[in-house]
Amino acid sequence: VQLQASGGGLVQAGGSLRLSCVASGRTFSTANMGWFRQAPGKEREFVAAVTGTLYADSVKGRFTISRENAKNTVYLQMNSLKPEDTAVYYCACRRMNLLGATQVGNYDYWGQGTQVTVSS
Repeated sequence: VQLQASGGGLVQAGGSLRLSCVASGRTFSTANMGWFRQAPGKEREFVAAVTGTLYADSVKGRFTISRENAKNTVYLQMNSLKPEDTAVYYCACRRMNLLGATQVGNYDYWGQGTQVTVSS
């Protein structure tokens, strides 16, 4: 499975970005996919997952995860961005869609990451 994330960039606080993640190779259901992020000096953290439409508390009401099955693509619409959203954003996929969709260790495949920088 190869995951290609794109859509990151530099945006002012209050702005929006939409990230995309395309899966290729041996693919699994887009329901098995999610988004994580990692800021400098911090651990990678959960952002959103397709299954259950789960969100981290820090992004609820501002971020929306969606998918387009025909294109094996998952999106992350990010609105009302804040400087603390600055991070490298990674899409991820797991072989089994079981419990623990918010846990880094439960994902088997990772994209290369796309940088999101929010200026104040």
